[in-house]
Amino acid sequence: MDALLELEKAMLGIFLGIMIAIFISKLRRKQFKLPPGPTPVPIFGNWLQVGNDLNHGNLVDFAKRFGHLFLLRMGVRNLVVVSSPELAKQVLHTQGVEFLSSLTLVCQLVTGNGQDLVFTNYGEHWRKMRRILTVPLFTNKVVQRYRFGWEDEAARVVADVKANPESSTNGIVLRKRLQLMMYNNAYKIMFGRRFESEDDPLLLKLKASSWERIRLTQSLDYNYGDFIPVLRPFLKGYLRLCKQVKDERFQLFKDNFVDPRKMLVNTRRVDNDSLTCALDHLLEAQQQGDITEETIFHIVDGLDIAAIDTTLRSIEWAIAELINHPEVQKKLRHEIDSVLGVGVQVTEPDTHKLPYLEAVIKETLRLRMGVPLLVPHMNLHDAKLGGYDIPAKSKVVVNAWWLANNPAHWKNPEEFRPERFMEEESNVETNGNDFRFLPFGAGRRSCPGIMTALPIMGITLGRLVQNFELLPPPGQSKIDTAEKRGQFLLQILKHSTVVAKPRSI
Repeated sequence: MDALLELEKAMLGIFLGIMIAIFISKLRRKQFKLPPGPTPVPIFGNWLQVGNDLNHGNLVDFAKRFGHLFLLRMGVRNLVVVSSPELAKQVLHTQGVEFLSSLTLVCQLVTGNGQDLVFTNYGEHWRKMRRILTVPLFTNKVVQRYRFGWEDEAARVVADVKANPESSTNGIVLRKRLQLMMYNNAYKIMFGRRFESEDDPLLLKLKASSWERIRLTQSLDYNYGDFIPVLRPFLKGYLRLCKQVKDERFQLFKDNFVDPRKMLVNTRRVDNDSLTCALDHLLEAQQQGDITEETIFHIVDGLDIAAIDTTLRSIEWAIAELINHPEVQKKLRHEIDSVLGVGVQVTEPDTHKLPYLEAVIKETLRLRMGVPLLVPHMNLHDAKLGGYDIPAKSKVVVNAWWLANNPAHWKNPEEFRPERFMEEESNVETNGNDFRFLPFGAGRRSCPGIMTALPIMGITLGRLVQNFELLPPPGQSKIDTAEKRGQFLLQILKHSTVVAKPRSI
């Protein structure tokens, strides 16, 4: 009897919560001139019309119906979608401070309520994180310090592919070897460590853990907990799994990287010359009382995902496009041979002498943008945008993929044509100087990883093209470039088998 009474109370509480939310929503809606969008229904808003799949392609369809600024009412939350360069500039630059925050239900959990750099709300913590992380991660000195290691890792990839007899006949899943390269590039910067083999037990654990974290944060299952907070009790199992994965990852980092590094730091005098990896800088910041050990784990966790997965996916996309466009691959190879000399291996400084290589990278990032909706933004207070009112705590996303693939702004955008960045779009750069092309975002929340991602892509693609003829597997004329779309990520659906025939140099 008591249990039944408690259930009745719980159901009544949920009902009253929903009704109050609807009442408040209606009151607020009368006060605002909201952007256009589909008509919402009580409780669910537009959720039943839109569904869970809020990928960039579906949002393009809504933009074509409702315009470059539209509103989706997802339960009790507003989702504002921006799809024009002018409005993107407002959100990311002109009114960047107003729309600088960003935190969802699952991100709150995996980032400790925004203790990392990517999802922290704008304020003192955000400024502190940028200050602490800029020196070890986001300057040209970092590129000059680590570029020899990147070149060495690329050379090892070439050597391993040449040594594998399958690579030139039936082909190999090149992504697996490139993933090892990316882990070594990232972990050398973060921890001063590298792995010798794809089968390293610790590496296998880290890869499995990273994949599970990406899967959970990219999942559509948690949306209803964000959209209708009174339904969050039904997410207990999902959130419990998220916490378990987070705790396991923290333990991996603690046991294998943080604690051993602490012991090493404690045995020597620490000065600027002895800070040899990013973790050293974080530990120093902890000793000075700027951050806690928990914050260190959240920062490391976020960097582990951001520094490896996005660049790896972009390299994979570029290889697929080069295989499917042999004339582009041939032209790129000719540029490298002509500028550097046949057999002279591409280095980081060389990438700036190879405009067609840079154009291939730009075109890959335009057509196959790794994070097509950028990092979600949020306004903590009521704001104005495009002549409309944006209520406080609205989730604001910029459909950067559509900005870069809208035929109103680009000539034949569906084509993979690097020449566009040497011809009609020659002034467009990857740093956000043109709001039609924002692969790394723009403004305060732009991705600082541009400093390392571009040179690593240039070195890797340059070395592969100058040493191999890259081909589809036997019996196929092209690589399958079907897309797997998520709420934030765009990746290739199938990790393709690639034939890499060594060139006679």
